[in-house]
Amino acid sequence: MDKLKMHTPNKADENFKKLAALFPNAVTETINENGEVVRAIDKDVLMQEISCTVVEGKEERYQFTWPDKKKSVLLANAPIAKTLRPCREESVGKDGTPEGFDSENLYIEGDNLEVLKLLQETYLHKIKMIYIDPPYNTGNNLIYHNDFHQATNDYLANSGQTDEAGNSLVQNPETNGRFHTNWLNMIYPRLRLARELLTDDGVIVVAIDENEMDTLSIVLKDVFGEAGYEHTCVTVIHNPRGQQGKNFSHINEYAIFVYPKGDKVIVDRRIEDEDVSWSQLRNWGGESERTDAKNCFYPVIVKDSQIIGFGNVCADDFHPAQTEFNGDCAYVYPIDRSGVERKWRYARQSVESIKDMLRAKKTATGYEIEIGKTFGVQKTVWSDTRYDANEYGTKIISELVPNNGFTFPKSLWTVYDALYAGVGKDLNAIVLDFFSGSATTAHAIMQLNANDKGNRKFILIQVPEATEEGSVSYENGFKNICEIGKERIRRAGAKIREDSPLITQNLDVGFRVLKCDTSNMKDVYYNPADYNADLFDLMTDNIKEDRSPEDLLFQVMLDLGIELSSKIEETVIVGKKVFDVADGFLIACFDADVTDETIKAIAQKQPYYFVMRDSSLANDSVAANFEQIFATYSPDTVRKVL
Repeated sequence: MDKLKMHTPNKADENFKKLAALFPNAVTETINENGEVVRAIDKDVLMQEISCTVVEGKEERYQFTWPDKKKSVLLANAPIAKTLRPCREESVGKDGTPEGFDSENLYIEGDNLEVLKLLQETYLHKIKMIYIDPPYNTGNNLIYHNDFHQATNDYLANSGQTDEAGNSLVQNPETNGRFHTNWLNMIYPRLRLARELLTDDGVIVVAIDENEMDTLSIVLKDVFGEAGYEHTCVTVIHNPRGQQGKNFSHINEYAIFVYPKGDKVIVDRRIEDEDVSWSQLRNWGGESERTDAKNCFYPVIVKDSQIIGFGNVCADDFHPAQTEFNGDCAYVYPIDRSGVERKWRYARQSVESIKDMLRAKKTATGYEIEIGKTFGVQKTVWSDTRYDANEYGTKIISELVPNNGFTFPKSLWTVYDALYAGVGKDLNAIVLDFFSGSATTAHAIMQLNANDKGNRKFILIQVPEATEEGSVSYENGFKNICEIGKERIRRAGAKIREDSPLITQNLDVGFRVLKCDTSNMKDVYYNPADYNADLFDLMTDNIKEDRSPEDLLFQVMLDLGIELSSKIEETVIVGKKVFDVADGFLIACFDADVTDETIKAIAQKQPYYFVMRDSSLANDSVAANFEQIFATYSPDTVRKVL
């Protein structure tokens, strides 16, 4: 059986393998700073292979950089030996039951850099939308502190996220000579990791104010690229009364939308299908005939009243009817009712990108193709009163969780409309917020699901930042921000169900709580060569004594890339506790003294994965029979040990 690695991947190693696969002749060997022979990439060979201009040294070029940018990349790529431990007592079931553990939503406590690393394999290209409201770098708020002077081994143990006093968050005053650098070193590695989680048509929305808006805009282009992504900045009227500056009273903030150009249609929440104003895709009036733009005369292919594709541009001597039928498909051309050959408004490559904005309307003789006149269009200034942070931010959370201590959190409807724009009619989207704060994102998703019977899931990440002693929140029992966020979700979910009991019967208003912690495995698990043989005799197990079987299960799920919201059932098989994850996809047993009978019963269930402890088997005889049992009953099961 193979052994699970039980730590996050080294992104630099993965990138090396990708380059080596593409350009094997560029792989070489060199001497590192320790005098060891290591594999490397020969830059000169690689330059020859890609046959384009490669910038070297201090040669002038367009770039965006700052002190420690290279180290930020290393920080994002470095592996960690951490895990996520479940906390049932703080979790809430789908129906709001305290300590329930069946919700598909996740609330994760921990440093978001570490958590994003832990989610890399499990949620690779699975997140439809990321919404974050990071620290604005006003000079007063706290940001993560990265100590780039640590050695790699120290980083693996500590992740470089504490200051000299052991604090994970530090103030970044404007008087600091590294004011912008510190903020960039905080946000950059997190955005790099977040990029890998988005689906191909995924959207990231980042809220920011005037302090770092320009900087953030460039960072997003640096991380996501300009060629493949559209980048739109929306001005949001956050506080109509304003916050007084030296010369201007700031009433607005910003939301920067980044999404793949051509693959995504941003949806305005105020426009439902039945409210769309439809008009002809076919041109009319002056310069609307076929001869005015020959590349705009092609068929729109319709099947069962649904647009399924677009045909090639027609030859000049081809003169079809307005609708021609070929089997089950109708080919619709831009010909008006008088028989005049006109043109579509857009060339084929353009209209393909707005296919979701079109519909086929059946007529007596065939079909007309219509376009939603305002469908999918968002204004770049959001000035509606629903975005007022006091009325729909502070007051909403204060009614739910009195004395919470949050001042001017985002309006619920600002986040709601951003989510609607990003995920629209995708009722099963996964949304990630890794600066979750007061948990407005979770509240907005539950409200959105209640309104359209969706099943969108949220993953919230928040460092358990301590509330200040003597503050209103501290005096009311909230010792850290996570406690406030979780309570807000509990009460918001209960209120949504109470307000609309008939349509929220199946609404998931719960969440599984997971907490980032050190690995469940002792150091010997990762570095057995560093320990003397006689020491192994003293160690009866390679798992830490304070870890539960459920702790082990979640680290296994992370290692195997199984979604942390998956259905989990606990059963007993021949006297041993067994976890069944995702209806038999994974079966895990961490009990001791496992016999042939238990192994046989598990093998007969034919799971995709089976995982157990290395020391679980009852005796040598069971160990000898193990592979034969699986070969007989489930040869395709992937067997792993820890």
